[in-house]
Amino acid sequence: MAGNTFGTLFKLSTFGESHGVALGGIIDGCPAGLKIDLSFISNELAKRRPGQSKIVSQRKEQDEIEFLSGLYQGKTTGAPIGFIIKNTDVKSKDYNHLKDVLRPSHADYTYIEKYGIRHTDGGGRSSARETVCRVVGGAIAKLLLKKYKITVQAYTSQVGNIILNKNYKELNLNTTYDNDVHCPDASIAQQMKNKIEEVRKEGDTIGGTITCIVYSVPVGLGEPVFDKLHADLGKAMLSINAAKGFEYGSGFEGTKMKGSEHNDLFISNKNKVSTITNYSGGVQGGVSNGQDIYCKVAFKPVSTIMKEQKSINKEGNEVVYSGKGRHDPCVLPRAVVIVEAMAALVIADHLLRNKTSKI
Repeated sequence: MAGNTFGTLFKLSTFGESHGVALGGIIDGCPAGLKIDLSFISNELAKRRPGQSKIVSQRKEQDEIEFLSGLYQGKTTGAPIGFIIKNTDVKSKDYNHLKDVLRPSHADYTYIEKYGIRHTDGGGRSSARETVCRVVGGAIAKLLLKKYKITVQAYTSQVGNIILNKNYKELNLNTTYDNDVHCPDASIAQQMKNKIEEVRKEGDTIGGTITCIVYSVPVGLGEPVFDKLHADLGKAMLSINAAKGFEYGSGFEGTKMKGSEHNDLFISNKNKVSTITNYSGGVQGGVSNGQDIYCKVAFKPVSTIMKEQKSINKEGNEVVYSGKGRHDPCVLPRAVVIVEAMAALVIADHLLRNKTSKI
């Protein structure tokens, strides 16, 4: 199985299955001398941990990280950083009734066709539990970006038809994690939570969007052809489980505008170049222009629902089944920190790559 590594210079490779012994990863290319704040990493992991509220999976995992290499006296050595997170609340029996079922919108059929085998316990490698490793990699990337005063913040901006219609500049994003939905508007957050609880009681699920902003990005990150900065951000976000769409800057709304309306006019203030508007989303020609980078990621409703559905088994016979066990009625609350992590990994990678672009 290829494709378990992300990044060019700042690389994250992950391994492990949802109901296996542990998940883990190797972070390669992190510069030596970076101070590692273990409490910060633990706090990042807590943001995606299951069992935090009634609107997420009730699986009880502490997600305690154990570093195996690459650190000495609290700092990175430049060597590969190895880590593991052990699974402690495994319930493989919840999936016994699904061993022969091809679940709608899951990876069951495609995995069987591609590999001739699939991990039926919790989806194995296709489980969203794999993202715990991304949060670790993203946390270390954030610590690196902090040295350059670059910050990444994301928040839930839509659940179903409930939309937070405010520009991110109007919001206090430091309050994002003050509620269960991880939305910085308390009133909208309560509406979102009510909606998620409503569909959960129905045995159903719901999707939505997450907005992400990267502040203080220097000019020059990104490569102008295949490794455009926004293209790498798009790949990063679309690699997250349940992600169905990505847009940056004006996105699809920009298609409704004329060029004279959409163009970001340059201005100079005290010899610093900026733009009056930022429909470009901080990226022009695939390269960062110094403005805020902002994007949205759309997530589908979680595929495992508690309602009965018709499908077929491996022999092609029709079956009726329903989900059992502990599943998220909405992926968004736990996905906010994952979106932040993937953005941080991309920016950290391009930051290091940019150091070789000129003398």
